Amino acid sequence: MNLSNLKPAEGSTKNRKRIGRGTGSGRGGTSTRGHKGAGSRSGTSTKVGFEGGQMPLQRRVPKVGFKNPNRVQYTGVNLDVLQELVTKFSLTAVDFDTLKEHGLVSRNDLVKILGRGELTAKLEVKAHAFTATAQKAIEAAGGTIVKL
Repeated sequence: MNLSNLKPAEGSTKNRKRIGRGTGSGRGGTSTRGHKGAGSRSGTSTKVGFEGGQMPLQRRVPKVGFKNPNRVQYTGVNLDVLQELVTKFSLTAVDFDTLKEHGLVSRNDLVKILGRGELTAKLEVKAHAFTATAQKAIEAAGGTIVKL
C-alpha cells in the first residue's frame, strides 16, 4: 500500500451535478433555472430573510421590550457561598482572584456580593459591588468591605 493507490471507500463520493451540458444530460436548456424572472439571470441573489415578497417573519412579529446597551452585568456571589469557602479553605480575605481560583467567576466578570445566607467569619471582602444586606452582614460579623 502506498499513496499512489489510495481511493475513497466505495459509495462515499458522488459526481457533482453538471448543468448546461446539452438536452441529453437532462440538465440542458434552462439549466435548472426555470423560465424567465430574476432567478434565471446571472448575478442574482436574494436578501437574507426574503420570502418572495411576502412580509418577512422578522417584520411580522411584534417588537417588545428594550435592551439597554449600557447595562452593567454583575455575577452574584451570596454570603452562604463565602461562608462555605471560609470553612473549607480557612480564608481571612476574599477577593476576585480567590473567587476565580475556586471557579465562581470568570476572568472578565464583575462581582456583586449578595445577602442570602449567614456569615459568621470575620472576613475582608473585595468586590465590585455589594447589596445593602450583604454589607450589613459582613460588618456585623466584624469584617470589612472594599469596593474595587
